[in-house]
Amino acid sequence: MTEGQTWLTQESYDKLSAEKEALIANRPAIAAEINERREEGDLKENGGYHAAREQQGQEEARIRQLDELLSNATIGEAPTESGVAHVGSVVRVYFDGDEDDKETFLIATREEGSSKADLETFSPDSPIGQAVLGAKAGDTVEYPAPNGSMIKVTIVTAEPYKA
Repeated sequence: MTEGQTWLTQESYDKLSAEKEALIANRPAIAAEINERREEGDLKENGGYHAAREQQGQEEARIRQLDELLSNATIGEAPTESGVAHVGSVVRVYFDGDEDDKETFLIATREEGSSKADLETFSPDSPIGQAVLGAKAGDTVEYPAPNGSMIKVTIVTAEPYKA
């Protein structure tokens, strides 16, 4: 993937497209709400008017965000291979040779991320995401910490994510 691209499964792409279409379909209702509230009088002290305008702004921002995301999306299949870390894999690792310091995470974008509250999602563009992509169970890779030191991580398992 090149910078700015987002990897999505077809299912996630379709879900985000449907969200965008629903927001676009809601535009007339928001405009009607704003007009209705505007007719109530003094706009300076009209909470309903300001709330409707704020909602309109948030929805328009989300539409622009979805436009950008979907236009730069790379559609792919979820991984089916175990033992190799791919986008869409749940990876279990340990850090710096300490087998008691284990962490399990999903390699995915925020939009593709896990619906499981206890499973953290790391972007494939993050330092750890880049380091483990393509690594096999048993491999040890390194990635730079924010302070510049190198962190060693050993892949224990890599399994396809199942929602």
